[in-house]
Amino acid sequence: MCGRYRLARKKEILAETFDADIDDVEWNPRYNIAPGQDVPVLRQDRAQPLRSLSLLRWGLVPPWSKDAKTGYKMINARAETVASTPAFRDPLRSRRCLIPADAFYEWAKKGKDKSPFCFSMADDSIFAFAGIWDRWRNSDKKWIETFSIITTSANTLLSGIHDRMPVILKPEDYDLWLDPGFTKVDELHHLLSPIPADAMRHHRVSTRVNSVKNDDLACAEEYVPEMLF
Repeated sequence: MCGRYRLARKKEILAETFDADIDDVEWNPRYNIAPGQDVPVLRQDRAQPLRSLSLLRWGLVPPWSKDAKTGYKMINARAETVASTPAFRDPLRSRRCLIPADAFYEWAKKGKDKSPFCFSMADDSIFAFAGIWDRWRNSDKKWIETFSIITTSANTLLSGIHDRMPVILKPEDYDLWLDPGFTKVDELHHLLSPIPADAMRHHRVSTRVNSVKNDDLACAEEYVPEMLF
């Protein structure tokens, strides 16, 4: 599962990293991104190979949904079933996207307690989750664009904390994933595997990240519990 993540880079860095147009995007670094919020998403133009960065709402809402609350149940799409689940099937075929990030959070459970951990690349570089997106029209006839992050089985770095992790794509696979004209979904499944554990690092963070009201550097800083003697 992926329920919180970090994108603490300015939009100019995102544009340079992903070679994307960002003219109409307002964005400031974030340290505790949560479902239901509007965040940067990368898509590719159908007519020409140009990438654009847009703000989409996290939590995919299918076109037939009665209200936007459906999105909170669809923040993630399982790699094993994304091609067959009705809400995800068509977006996987022609509405794929990249979700830029530089870290994500998972919680280790011990009894009733949950301890949050921050996971990032070993070199602290920006990366991209594999995502799918769709459009939904609300009661005011306004189109809302939403997305879901695809998850897969956890690698060995995460497996002791959670059995799922977001799919992190390799930069060399961005073009294929984003190409809206490529509809052979069976040939995409090999992309939806766990990133090697040695490409990542992690550290414990404080429970400050538990609240969506907190969104600052302190959410991602390493936390070392006090030892009691």
